[in-house]
Amino acid sequence: MGFPSNRQRRLFRIVSARWQRRAIFLLGGIAVGAAAVALAQLADLAQVAFAALVSHVRYASLVLTPIGFALSVYLTNRFFQNAQGSGIPQAIAARHLTDQTARESLVSLRIAAGKILLTLFGLLCGASVGREGPTVQIGASIMFALGRFSPRRQPGLILAGAAAGVAAAFNTPLAGIVFGIEEMSRAFETRTSSLIIGAVIAAGLTSLALMGNYTYFGTSATALRNGADWLAVPLCGVAGGLAGGLFSRILIAMARGFANPVGRTIKRYPVGFAAICGFAAAICGGIASDGAIYGTGYQQVKSALEAGSQLPASFSVWKFLATTFASISGMPGGIFAPSLAVGAGLGSNIAPLFHGAPLAAIMLLGMVSYFAGVVQAPITAFVIVTEMTDNHAMVVPLMAAALIAHASSRLICKEGVYHALAKGFIDRAAPAQQATPA
Repeated sequence: MGFPSNRQRRLFRIVSARWQRRAIFLLGGIAVGAAAVALAQLADLAQVAFAALVSHVRYASLVLTPIGFALSVYLTNRFFQNAQGSGIPQAIAARHLTDQTARESLVSLRIAAGKILLTLFGLLCGASVGREGPTVQIGASIMFALGRFSPRRQPGLILAGAAAGVAAAFNTPLAGIVFGIEEMSRAFETRTSSLIIGAVIAAGLTSLALMGNYTYFGTSATALRNGADWLAVPLCGVAGGLAGGLFSRILIAMARGFANPVGRTIKRYPVGFAAICGFAAAICGGIASDGAIYGTGYQQVKSALEAGSQLPASFSVWKFLATTFASISGMPGGIFAPSLAVGAGLGSNIAPLFHGAPLAAIMLLGMVSYFAGVVQAPITAFVIVTEMTDNHAMVVPLMAAALIAHASSRLICKEGVYHALAKGFIDRAAPAQQATPA
């Protein structure tokens, strides 16, 4: 038997590289799914522990939360730089950068570890933050680590890790794929689409194996009943879009800083500013809302949707403020779940205007509207809310509300919050580097 020809060896190398690439995406998806499940379960324990503390010592948050915010920002700046915030802007920025060192400053296993620890720490201190955005940066970091020796594939790997993170965090595989296309890449990449879907499937199956099949906010069969109920669609869309745009504009403005004495003081004393934000968040949670707005807001919204009961009238306002304080403080933590909670509160406030309309349906409209207003990704917004509630009867009204909210949000904030914040990371990570197209 003769030796393989040059053509056969070349074909073998091509096939081998192709399967190696596929294996990286699949193994990465499994790892991302496991990390998402671990973070979800630990996040629940952290919130339970904080709730137990404030139930015994009502005003403990007035001391614990400011100290927690300050310590979180100190540890972030000292040991885990670029782990602040939700982590999605960092993942977007890493896709645009071409230098491996610059990418590693935004997505790495060290940052992923810090993101997990400090997100849990924030929830343990009562911060109004979510775990889903951090899971995106964690997923991107895991994929980057697995494929760091293949620089040409890094943008696709980071995209796959981010999409898998969303899919596993919410148990929403379709939303993970749509998020990757609409928000992370803003384009459909034919060459890597099947590999990204494979990573999402692997992450989803891992989540299912560890936690079982579930819908994030339970199962809802609610629907709009008549023509008058449909008037809630534009109302929620406009209100949610404007409120979400305001939130995004505040975050972007604070991230870019102000050229005045107040802005320079905040930049010079970030830990002190974080403590002030923590105290303000504690006022919102411990005094103004009687503990209703701490943490992700997931349990409050799920209970209200399942029972068809209204949230407190001031819930959306205090949740909006508490989430704003946590987000501008510089501590690690996401805005996905808190944004959905704010939107649910907004819908609960609008529902009494439509007598006889199903409360849960109006809350869903508020959720998708505010979320679309914040992230300015309307397709992701209505897909993720639909999957989280397993409610296909609301697809059309949710879609319409998301599109109206997107247009309304742009009246206040011209750019999506994640991409606007990503520009800052790109400039800081590689000021002399020419960014590649997304």
